[in-house]
Amino acid sequence: MNSQEIISILLVSVTVFIVLKINTINNRIIQGILNWFPAILFAYVIPAAFTHAFQWDLSQVEVHNWSRNAIIPITLLAVMSSLPIKQLTIVGWRPLILFIAGSLIIATLPVLLVLISGAISPQSEAMFIGDSYWKGLVPIVGGWIGGSTSQLILKELAETPENLFLSVLVLDNILVNIWTILMFQFIKKGERLSLLFGINDKLPENLNADPTKQTGTKIRPLFIILIFAGIALLTFYLELSFLNTVIVLSLIGLALGNFIPIWNTKYSLKLGGIGIILVMAILGLKLDFSNLTLPWTFVGIVICWLILHFLGMLIVSKVLNLNLIWAPIASMANLGGISTAPAVTAAYRKDLMPHAVLLAILSMVTGTAWGMLNIYLFQLL
Repeated sequence: MNSQEIISILLVSVTVFIVLKINTINNRIIQGILNWFPAILFAYVIPAAFTHAFQWDLSQVEVHNWSRNAIIPITLLAVMSSLPIKQLTIVGWRPLILFIAGSLIIATLPVLLVLISGAISPQSEAMFIGDSYWKGLVPIVGGWIGGSTSQLILKELAETPENLFLSVLVLDNILVNIWTILMFQFIKKGERLSLLFGINDKLPENLNADPTKQTGTKIRPLFIILIFAGIALLTFYLELSFLNTVIVLSLIGLALGNFIPIWNTKYSLKLGGIGIILVMAILGLKLDFSNLTLPWTFVGIVICWLILHFLGMLIVSKVLNLNLIWAPIASMANLGGISTAPAVTAAYRKDLMPHAVLLAILSMVTGTAWGMLNIYLFQLL
């Protein structure tokens, strides 16, 4: 084990400890800070601060493989096994419609923005169409909706040049992390904003407070960890794709939580919350804000695209009379995926985390298809 591996493990461990500890501090000043900057978000910031301060490149350390192959699978099992299937009917179909609307906006809006930009400035039209900068927008669709797998597939389908793709990855990284901070803040004010928008939709009561649940002996935490570790190890040796792994583990998690009467749902949810912090801390090791070389028109269109995506979701929420809490959850399921969607949700209500995971899974499944629609629309130009 080299020095970079040791540094990354220590940095992640310290970060997780701080994030877990800071939530227990009963101090008015600290609680005021946490109202604007949730504790879980420190999981991103602390590793990034150290890597930038000491100029460490920890983007290729082995801990990222551990996260992908072990920590994310175990976390996914923990979160999904805490979701009784009948709660899906409690949430209803409107959040699903909101999520699909968000995906549709992401896939189609950049084409409209490029048309408008081209009508205003001939140079912009020459850049996006003549110089094929539109090919840099396509992987963003895949990255936002489907994740890295869809992003790489769409890069090949759109034939995005390598240098453009690299700059797009940096821009995407910056914007999604900024967006995550904003969604952490928005979700905490969702109820108040719902009233301001004239939306009287109420969220279901605490979904963990199910009076029909067995109150007797539960499976001990150690056995749950061993079960999760064994299942994660099995799926690793089966060499499934990441998407198939996510789908399979989600189904297994649902089965564990719904068909084993003595399943310890409370502990599973707690373990899932810790796992989310751990995954985010590892992701924080990769944050890199250097090497950004894109035309400002390109950057401006992507920023407008992101903002209009959310405004569109607010409009859809209003039309559906849907509590605005679902807007940041659906937005992060589209943009952030399997890690950040439940993390943002946990900042408001942990019992809604599994629903955020389900939306994120749907995002992963449909990302490539939305990207292909985006390519088709650009080719019409």
